[in-house]
Amino acid sequence: MDELLKLLKNNAKETPENLAKLLGTTVEDVKARTAEYEKAGIIQGYQAVINEDNLDGAPVTAVIEVRLTAEREGGFNRIADRISRFPEVRSAFLMSGGYDLLLFISGKTLNEVASFVSEKLATLGGVVGTTTHFMLKAYKKNDVLMRGPDENERQKISP
Repeated sequence: MDELLKLLKNNAKETPENLAKLLGTTVEDVKARTAEYEKAGIIQGYQAVINEDNLDGAPVTAVIEVRLTAEREGGFNRIADRISRFPEVRSAFLMSGGYDLLLFISGKTLNEVASFVSEKLATLGGVVGTTTHFMLKAYKKNDVLMRGPDENERQKISP
């Protein structure tokens, strides 16, 4: 991966001036390359990594393994695209192994997530089965360690 992409992935808020210094190039070069990556669809967007455990009313997140029946034309693409369009679906991945799609979904409550699975997902043509896992706590998310405001880098040592 290009060094500019690595730096942006680590901190998308980094200024073009600082990126230019880190890369030993010009601000204009950084801006032009970033614009090219955006135009080519390499950079799809910029997001903050949020520790939802620290929010009041944190959403319920579930990981769902989905087994599908492949279609003659297009394989899993059409059904995966349809599933990906549900607002509850945060991420969707085609997988190898015992299931075909891996979904990350969120809802306000366990019941909301359960309703999504039973009423929307499981009823779709082509969905053979699902297995739902509820996420209890995030320790690391998108390469970022999830720490509370009072957690220090070093552990206390007692005699």
